[in-house]
Amino acid sequence: METKSHEDKEEKRRGGLIGLIILILVIITLIIMAVNSRKPERLQLGELDKEVSGAAFVKVNKLLIAQMRENWMPNDLFWPTLFLDNMPNFQIGELEVVRYNIRVLRDNLSRMRTTDNLDPWAEGAFTAVSNDPLKWWFPSAESKWQKAYQDLEAYYTGLKNGKSFFYPRADNLVELLNQYASLMGGVNTRLVNAPQRKESVLPVTDDSEKELVGGELVQIDIPWRQIDDNFYYAQGVAYALHESFKAIRIDFYSLLKRKNSLKLTDKIIEQLERCYFEPWIVFNGSPDSIFANHSLNVSGVFNDARQKINSLTVALQQG
Repeated sequence: METKSHEDKEEKRRGGLIGLIILILVIITLIIMAVNSRKPERLQLGELDKEVSGAAFVKVNKLLIAQMRENWMPNDLFWPTLFLDNMPNFQIGELEVVRYNIRVLRDNLSRMRTTDNLDPWAEGAFTAVSNDPLKWWFPSAESKWQKAYQDLEAYYTGLKNGKSFFYPRADNLVELLNQYASLMGGVNTRLVNAPQRKESVLPVTDDSEKELVGGELVQIDIPWRQIDDNFYYAQGVAYALHESFKAIRIDFYSLLKRKNSLKLTDKIIEQLERCYFEPWIVFNGSPDSIFANHSLNVSGVFNDARQKINSLTVALQQG
């Protein structure tokens, strides 16, 4: 009888110990998830070398890449952040903007004309950021972001010693703005169609005179569980665009001033900053609901910024 009682006590003790270990693991997991759910702070460019053309644009992309490299979550497999989806989508949005930035840097900003050779460091950086962001190994996304950072550092060194170039011309900025508008149009189409729908809709476009054909319809299929994914992806795009425009204002200051576009640029920066807010829960309320529709809240500000980018493009193209 005493032996059985002793065995029962031992079993309860083991059960309690296992329960305590599970509780501790759950608490640690929740803490790690909470810490990694915080969105990044605004970037600080610090002091820039005024003698280096493109210093701000290169530095902001380096900072964005470094930020992603230090805590990249979309490819996590063996860490509690595996259960997160908001910040991974935010980071994918950041990555999209970095890709657009470096592609235009490689194809336009670093070349006098399109027949010139590609800058090897700008090309290397673009190839690196084009890696699959979900790859955990062979190669990992983080290793490619590190490679992109190093190539941008080498490109910046080339700018200082005259081996690489950065041309802050109107046509180059127009190309960059067109890429931004294209990216933002796709993001906005997803936001305005956030409710669960399975149908074809017209894309967000500024060309009302253009005749639409069937192939240009956008297929919408957004389950309710992906509404917050679209919301945070859009916020990641807005965050990286905000930082990029601050750099554009510095590197293209003379051009923007000559085109009387500094105030318009400041307004774009202000609109993009307004996308940076954090609801406790991402709601998708209808117009007559007591709950907000956070997707449409972001979409309204986001689309206003896109319209101003189009206006800036027109101003730059005028004589």
